[in-house]
Amino acid sequence: MLQHDTFNRELDGKAVRLLELHNAHGMRVHVTNYGAKLVSLYAPDADGALADVLLGFNTLDEWLSKETYFNAVIGRCANRIRGGHFELDGESHQLAVNNGPNHLHGGVSGFNERVWEITEVSPMHVRLTYVSPDGEEAYPGELRASVTYQLTNDNALEISYEATCDKPTIVGFTQHAYFNLRGEGSGDVRDHVLQVFADQYTPFDETACPTGEIAEVAGTPMDFREPVRIGERIDDVFFAPGRGIDNNFVLRKSAAAGQPELAAVLSADKRRMEVWTTMPGLQVYTGNYVERNVGKSGREYDVQHAVCMEAQNFPDAIHHAQFPSPILRPGETYRHKCIYRFV
Repeated sequence: MLQHDTFNRELDGKAVRLLELHNAHGMRVHVTNYGAKLVSLYAPDADGALADVLLGFNTLDEWLSKETYFNAVIGRCANRIRGGHFELDGESHQLAVNNGPNHLHGGVSGFNERVWEITEVSPMHVRLTYVSPDGEEAYPGELRASVTYQLTNDNALEISYEATCDKPTIVGFTQHAYFNLRGEGSGDVRDHVLQVFADQYTPFDETACPTGEIAEVAGTPMDFREPVRIGERIDDVFFAPGRGIDNNFVLRKSAAAGQPELAAVLSADKRRMEVWTTMPGLQVYTGNYVERNVGKSGREYDVQHAVCMEAQNFPDAIHHAQFPSPILRPGETYRHKCIYRFV
């Protein structure tokens, strides 16, 4: 059982809290400002029955020591940067190398390990802010970031991000939610059915960094344009053998800029979730490196016990001019929205 009191303490001189959002139909979300993490999400199925569909833990101590990316806001820059190095306006920047030869998810201590400030809260929304100082994790410029979780009465969780900077920098946020639509602790996700509205993807090399190519999904195991049971593809040698899917899809874009579009649908049993986003990419990850830990239900989590649907920019975008740019400059505002809707 979720132990609320364990979240009410100080870390690094800042107060950590656990907040509950709820809508008119009983859907509930627990949020902590440690890492701007989703602690639980009780979502309805077709009959209205609720289940917590997010992997996670009951105490703050567990969130501090186990699976630090679970359900967190990732930043400053999600996914991989080749060699941890990039140049911007003639200046060279070397970031931490924390994933093989590459930089991953903001570095050794990214936004997923920071205590955010709670600046707005109501029964159906919370706004969290974080000021990342110039040079944090070797990124240039001070970055002022915010994330707003908004629960709606049509059973959607809307996530809105904003950021501004005082020097040119690179930015790319995502939510690293670990979904099991049969309920957390229900075993692997091979029975989940996935559809992704993408005609292309970004191939990568042996280090999981993109080659720069944008390839067609047709004729490959990346073709999820029609619904596919994950278990039919997850063991394909195209993916990490014995591990699973961890790949970026190039989403179709047809609506006006800044308007969320339907990116994917994930379903299991009687529960169906739509993913809507303003971002150009969707990283689908099947929990390939989840350590064996006991979760909220008292049951064990293991490899392939969740699906992450990470709406974001393309990995390593700073090194590929043909990818959407991750550069943010003073006077500009980074904006990004992702919606998980249960229908």
